Amino acid sequence: MSRMVGFIGNHPELGPRALEVHRELLKVAREGEEPLGWGLGFYQHGEVLLRRRPVDDRPLIDLVGSAEDVRTEVLIGHVRRATVGPLRTENTHPFRYRGWLYADTGTIRGFDGLRERLLASLPEFLRQNVRGDTDSEASFYLFLSFLHDAGQLQEAPAPESAVKDALRSTCVHLDRLTAELGARHEAGSVLLSNGERLYAVHRRGGLALRHYAGASDARELLASEGSREGAAARRQLEGARLSLVVTGAAAAPASFQQLGPAQLAVLSPDAEPRLEAL
Repeated sequence: MSRMVGFIGNHPELGPRALEVHRELLKVAREGEEPLGWGLGFYQHGEVLLRRRPVDDRPLIDLVGSAEDVRTEVLIGHVRRATVGPLRTENTHPFRYRGWLYADTGTIRGFDGLRERLLASLPEFLRQNVRGDTDSEASFYLFLSFLHDAGQLQEAPAPESAVKDALRSTCVHLDRLTAELGARHEAGSVLLSNGERLYAVHRRGGLALRHYAGASDARELLASEGSREGAAARRQLEGARLSLVVTGAAAAPASFQQLGPAQLAVLSPDAEPRLEAL
């Protein structure tokens, strides 16, 4: 199964440190001879940046090592075992459209038989941006099409209610279409961000959430960085927050909360995580 990680916070040092602390959760071992691929998407200075390696033949992929020089408040990372589409850059998560980043786990079995119908339902300006062969990228653009239908695709940031409605519509549409055409939607989890919020959808396969809040949690994460903080830095840490999500990690520590099936988490840099039914 693919592995995903995402975080959003209000201090650029916290996310990378949380990845380091939970490094063992994020390692993915190759099974057999087929290599894995991986990608990172993150926001820096108003820009959306991608770092993707579609083929990595190392026996163990360590996402933390790939992100160790990244300082950001929002990140989505993904390790891919190819199920639909070959290992190439265009098929490597996360996918980007303007200010949006998207990655998922799960597979649509029989996707080749419904790909053209799904793409035909998209507005032309979105359809022409689909570069790869995967069910995941097509699902992302389906989400964008629902946001467009609601008149919110151009909004920055899009209203939370519109994003949640588009995510729900995407899940319903994919379930209905796959059932209608005799395919099978093995839905997993979704991570989606516009840089303002991180949305996590969990349907199956495990998704764990850890929230850090306040100076005590922040200092615990930054402890190995040394005691260089002055009075101003200490005051800044009082309001520090970070939400970290990991998929497919069966051995997540007790400090993590496991999301149930069909749950949606809305994660913000300055607030407690909000969970609701999908």
